[in-house]
Amino acid sequence: MVYEWHQCPLTRSAPTPRSILDSAPAFIDVHSSPSLSSTCREFFTDDLWGTLPGSWQEALDGLNPPQLATQLLGMPGEGEVVRYRSVWPLSLLALKSTACALAFTRTPGFQTPSEFLENPSQSSRLTAPFRKHVRPKKQHEIRRLGELVKKLSDLTGCTQVVDIGSGQGHLSRFMSLGLGLMVKSIEGDQRLVERAQRLDQELLQALEKEEKRHPQAVHAGPRHSPHHVVRWVEPTALCQELLLPLETLPQSGARLLLTGLHACGDLSVALLRHFSCPEVVALASVGCCYMKLSDPGGYPLSQWVAGLPGCELPYRLREGACHALEEYAKRLQKAGPGLRTHCYRAALETVIRGARPELRRPGVQGIPRVHELKIEEYVQRGLQRVGLDPQLPLNLAALRAHQAQENRVVAFFSLALLLAPLVETLILLDRLLHLQEQGFHAELLPIFSPELSPRNLVLVATKRPLGEAFSLLETEHS
Repeated sequence: MVYEWHQCPLTRSAPTPRSILDSAPAFIDVHSSPSLSSTCREFFTDDLWGTLPGSWQEALDGLNPPQLATQLLGMPGEGEVVRYRSVWPLSLLALKSTACALAFTRTPGFQTPSEFLENPSQSSRLTAPFRKHVRPKKQHEIRRLGELVKKLSDLTGCTQVVDIGSGQGHLSRFMSLGLGLMVKSIEGDQRLVERAQRLDQELLQALEKEEKRHPQAVHAGPRHSPHHVVRWVEPTALCQELLLPLETLPQSGARLLLTGLHACGDLSVALLRHFSCPEVVALASVGCCYMKLSDPGGYPLSQWVAGLPGCELPYRLREGACHALEEYAKRLQKAGPGLRTHCYRAALETVIRGARPELRRPGVQGIPRVHELKIEEYVQRGLQRVGLDPQLPLNLAALRAHQAQENRVVAFFSLALLLAPLVETLILLDRLLHLQEQGFHAELLPIFSPELSPRNLVLVATKRPLGEAFSLLETEHS
């Protein structure tokens, strides 16, 4: 198939949400069909390399992983000068530049020294008790989102924060025991709630010991642990438990702030639906797992996007939007042997279809230490994981020929990844417009470092205008 380039209307100024949405669906539709919306596992079975224009093949063929990071993804290594070995076709350059121009910025507006300079495992901006049992990525996330929620709570007069999909309660603990907020945590998994309650008690004991060691820094006022509730929140129905206050309040009633840190799939949609309830005054939602959105029901939500031609996003595009572009660029720069997993999985798919043509794209549980395996060893383990005979006769010459195309497979995956930030932009701007269409005030703010946390955009909404205060929400404390 030969790709035709369709010019997207761009302005010299920063594009508005509606101008992005006017252009993005048609752009994605043109450039995701048929091959770029396919998965790498079909690289050989569907001859995905052959679906690319010849000029694209010529430009990308032979590029090593660091060159792909620099030239295709536009993420050169530190101090590296971008040099092209040949003139790239205009259509490929246009795809690269337009996908970048239409995607919402993922670069935070703050610039501070890294909190992990002294120790890559410990945030210097969290005290030791709040770091325990928490990985560096999560340390960064709970601190940044917790601080934003605290500011938003103060601005909106919130009386209670509701953390939806709270998991083990790391965010809830930081907001309640670290920032002094009244927090209700809602989680559907009983085991996670029990774990969260044990960690609450452990943190309380650690804080008490710290206060005895440093009496001059005694915490002002009583400490309130999060109130944990085991409850599944349905995306299509209101959850009354979510809206109940934790304590009796004056006649004015509760003023709730809803938050969710990487609330999965439809759970993020549920937060938006509950925002329309009169008790809720503010929202701070970070979504993820877009491939788990109900279809229909999870996207599109806004009337504007629903009325755009080509607004549909198939599963494969939504799944691709969950990949970490910055993290993958780092992997390309390091050119580690782990990159061969793409090629090995695509080769395995050819064997699976040869044995069982009706078995397409089966899930293969992670095979450890892939980089240490020969391709035939990987295929044998993969066959066993999908319920096929691992001793099936293999065409070793064909497998070796597939392995020789490893860089092409990586190049194709990198090319498909160009669309990921734009697809995420379309999903999140649809949510923003859905809120604005109801008369609410909403903004998208990049609050996490994308290198640490790829899903780094928080959707913030209020029922009364905050004006310039919105921009203060993403600033760092000194």
